[in-house]
Amino acid sequence: MRIWARRLLTASPSDCAALQTVLDQGEIEAAQVIAVIGKTEGNGGRNDFSRELAVRAYADCLAEAAGSSREAIEEQVVLSFSGGTEGVVSPHVLVLARLDEGTPQPGSKRLAVAVGHTRDFAPHEVGRVAMVQETASTVRRLMQELAVAAPADVHLVQIKGAIPAVSAAEQHAAAAAGQPLRCDMVHSRAASALGVAVATGEVASDEITDERIARDYTLFSSVASCSSKPGLVRSEIVLFANVAHYGGDLVMAHGVMQDIIDAEAVRAVLTQLGFDASRQLRPQETARLVGIFAKADADPRGSVRSRRHTMWSDDDIADTRHARAVVSTVLATLTGETAVYVSTRAEHHGPLGGGPVAILARMP
Repeated sequence: MRIWARRLLTASPSDCAALQTVLDQGEIEAAQVIAVIGKTEGNGGRNDFSRELAVRAYADCLAEAAGSSREAIEEQVVLSFSGGTEGVVSPHVLVLARLDEGTPQPGSKRLAVAVGHTRDFAPHEVGRVAMVQETASTVRRLMQELAVAAPADVHLVQIKGAIPAVSAAEQHAAAAAGQPLRCDMVHSRAASALGVAVATGEVASDEITDERIARDYTLFSSVASCSSKPGLVRSEIVLFANVAHYGGDLVMAHGVMQDIIDAEAVRAVLTQLGFDASRQLRPQETARLVGIFAKADADPRGSVRSRRHTMWSDDDIADTRHARAVVSTVLATLTGETAVYVSTRAEHHGPLGGGPVAILARMP
């Protein structure tokens, strides 16, 4: 067994031409695809419809190739898109497929990927302990599915968190009970990240209370990358790990940026993968990179390394757009690659003001 992974550049959110070429040339079959993770050039906000457009386009492309329906594809394949390609970021997708081939190499661990869904959430469960526990349970199940030897072998857990629709009656009932709903993007991301932290043993389950979610940022995951989607009733999860029983040449490593200019954390991840990180990677080294992921935020305390920043007080440009531009520039400067996946708003993702970073590469 091995994972096939390819970064494909896109000309627009609905551009599936590169994937279509891969399918037409027989590199993979549509039925082997398990996930498509991409960056689109929308604003990354609530009214960013580029993500929805991309999901529909890729679902249609895979459905036609597989002789299936769009609904069936969306049930089987995680199609996860993040808006916002500020600065040097190149819009792109990472296509992941699982192939029934590949011989494990003795003494080596190679990339394995599992996808899954939580159960459906009720609005009152979002952003609360129930969501943390269910997310942790699903992540553990995926770890077991891949026979992950140790939590340290998990390098990235990509989640699109649920935000089910809320009726006026549900809102009124929650307010009357003194428990206002948290069915929003902030609390969905926060509970999802803490669910990952519980599953990997970074945070003990009994440490999590409703009061600490999206409040106590001393609790965090170093491998989560969670966004959220209004109208989604269950969370979608893609888990990346290195395991001994998979073949191929793909390996992933991760670290944690302490702030959004923490280049040393990125250098450390590159070093884990065997690169000379003392300089920008040379073109032949950059060519080995398959996926670069980071989760980051404009520090809500208003400073970076004791210097005041204005990312939160800028009325012209949203803080998320500032942060994505900064982190993507740090990543691109070190790696020589602009097709990077940077997602912002990082509640419980790494220390406050920082965030996890993960890099997928081919071994020489």
